[in-house]
Amino acid sequence: MRLTNITRVTLPVGRLRHYAPREGAITVDPLPISFDQRRHVSEGDRPGSWMALAMRLPQQVDAARLGDAWLAVVRRHGTMRTVFDRDEHGALRLREHVMLPGRWVERPTAPGRPMRDAVRAVLDATCRPFARPSHRLVLIEPPADAADPRPVVVIASDHSHVDMWSVMVLGRDLLDALQALEAGVQPFADLPPAADFAGHTAELAVRPPADPAIRDRWHAVLGAEGGLMPRLHVDLGDVSRPRDEVVEVRDVVDATAVALLEAVAADAGVRLLPLVLSVIAGVTRAQTGLPLRAVLPVHSRYDARWHDAVGWFITNSVLECSDDTPAGCAAAMREALRLGSTPLAPILGPGGMPATPRMLAISWLDTRRLPVRIDPALQPQYVSASLPVADVMVWFVVSEAGMHLRCRYPDTPAARRSVRGWLDGIVAGVRTLTAPSRGTPAVAGSSAR
Repeated sequence: MRLTNITRVTLPVGRLRHYAPREGAITVDPLPISFDQRRHVSEGDRPGSWMALAMRLPQQVDAARLGDAWLAVVRRHGTMRTVFDRDEHGALRLREHVMLPGRWVERPTAPGRPMRDAVRAVLDATCRPFARPSHRLVLIEPPADAADPRPVVVIASDHSHVDMWSVMVLGRDLLDALQALEAGVQPFADLPPAADFAGHTAELAVRPPADPAIRDRWHAVLGAEGGLMPRLHVDLGDVSRPRDEVVEVRDVVDATAVALLEAVAADAGVRLLPLVLSVIAGVTRAQTGLPLRAVLPVHSRYDARWHDAVGWFITNSVLECSDDTPAGCAAAMREALRLGSTPLAPILGPGGMPATPRMLAISWLDTRRLPVRIDPALQPQYVSASLPVADVMVWFVVSEAGMHLRCRYPDTPAARRSVRGWLDGIVAGVRTLTAPSRGTPAVAGSSAR
């Protein structure tokens, strides 16, 4: 699966429609709100707060049947039936509603304009924190004589209800529901009910307080950054206000080289991620004179019953690699997982996570290890929104095809130079590990907007 952005995603031309169920009666009021949901939604209604999955359907589809399949998916997952609003006192509130059949809405497209622009307009308008509901199913039907006439669907939701794993679950379940309806079978009739994300939030809320050592370590890492979240200390230029984003996607190594990297990691007694982190830490220290400190998103699907659930199961931890060796980075990873295993609200206080310009976040996704899979023949693409930024975020994705990274950073002349140089060093360092006897290979090419 490719990790891309709405400004870069590949979508065919064709007829564009979108669908959402209608909101019915309230069934649960109120529902618990997670720390990350509250932080996200409290920033207000806005465009660009969604995430999506685009994929081909195996064959032509009747739109009415596709809408019925999506409604079955929405009814299966509790968070997709919930809506945020504010009560009479202005307090944030989350309630569950019955979801009723909706209708398809045609979206005109401008001749000569990329399809992604029209899709972005739909998602920015409808997949917002306070939208009712805040998710959409988009259908693109290419002409019959297209090189690939298979329809494309885009499954999108405001981030408050999904994470990357979740959109994969939604994609798989939509395919399964569609197949069941085409066979005249009730979707999911042979499956137990999906676990509800609200139950996960409630479980976290009653966990015992954080161990003092974990609290102290959080405060120590933030203290090293002056009380802020970890930052990338290269020259980003003026980011006193968010800037348009630059998005780079780089193919780091192919599948054969990933296997070589895993062998190198095994020889060092670590897994693939700490090995890559050791490269990032070494490049960071060489270019900044400081240890690698980063926000590290970690998932909280701590029990197998959450593997097929939909929700925001990602929380943030902090990573500090003071030892740049693979073993040292493996120890830092274990610590980060411990730091991320505790509810953050009691640690970060009522102010929540401090907004930090120049913040660095590093995400890692090995799609080979996910328990949910979408056939690569359907050309799945994970699609993020586009918005102004003042920070740097890097995603590493490992799949059957190899390893690629995507990085977003502020569009300033300084950041284009410094972040590209930082990425150049990382890509070259990872590649060197696959062929140490041949010296440093050429830096990978990049594609940037």
